[in-house]
Amino acid sequence: MDLALIPKLKHLNANNFFLLAGPCAIEGEEMAMRIAERVVGITDKLKIPYVFKGSFKKANRSRIDSFTGIGDEKALKILQKVSKEFNIPTVTDIHTEHDAVKAAEYVDILQIPAFLVRQTDLVVAAAKTGKTVNLKKGQFMSPEAMQHAVRKVYDSGNEKAMITDRGTMFGYQDMIVDFRGIPVMQEYAPTVLDVTHSLQQPNQSSGVTGGKPELIETIAKAGIAVGVDGIFLETHPEPQNAKSDGANMLKLDYLEDLLAKLVAIRTTINQF
Repeated sequence: MDLALIPKLKHLNANNFFLLAGPCAIEGEEMAMRIAERVVGITDKLKIPYVFKGSFKKANRSRIDSFTGIGDEKALKILQKVSKEFNIPTVTDIHTEHDAVKAAEYVDILQIPAFLVRQTDLVVAAAKTGKTVNLKKGQFMSPEAMQHAVRKVYDSGNEKAMITDRGTMFGYQDMIVDFRGIPVMQEYAPTVLDVTHSLQQPNQSSGVTGGKPELIETIAKAGIAVGVDGIFLETHPEPQNAKSDGANMLKLDYLEDLLAKLVAIRTTINQF
């Protein structure tokens, strides 16, 4: 996929990785705008192509009383405002065919969650909107199996697909990243490493997902060293108070330092 096909994506000539980053869920306009402004400032400084990420609703929840969103229309309009205000593309995840049509009115990239990436009707519905489709690799799938998900997008008349690896289940409550899969999936489509979700510890007895955010830098550095096309991570000013996935998000204050290190690694690799 030619990344230039994504509207509003800047710094494409910087020979850098691109970034998908933002809060797990849209919690409100003020929070979303504050995060976007901060990340735009950092990525402009480091010349990193940037896509703002935020879920307009959360459908995959451990408990029925878990936070699911502030209202679909309200959250989607916030994503649209972020895009217009900062002139950047946005991405959100969808869960139904109806979501695909609705969200496509507001965002530039439709993301298929890992647990749903084998759902043909959902993938096809996303592809037929004409938007870029970000396919998250199922935690239960091999890298090679992702070629079929990509092919569904292509066969639906849409050449704009990317893959995001978010780790593979290792036992009941842990994830691992198999970096051997990155070059395999790059044969099918541009490939992104979802750093923060790869550090989730799901299926906790409390019904609240855990995580290992102290390893964010380790996984991100390894991904850049292997040559991923993009980095995905969730960030929040106060992860401990986030309404979703706070246990594995990166504190916003730490983002610039991390990205500067990743740019330095990519710059070094580009010399060889």
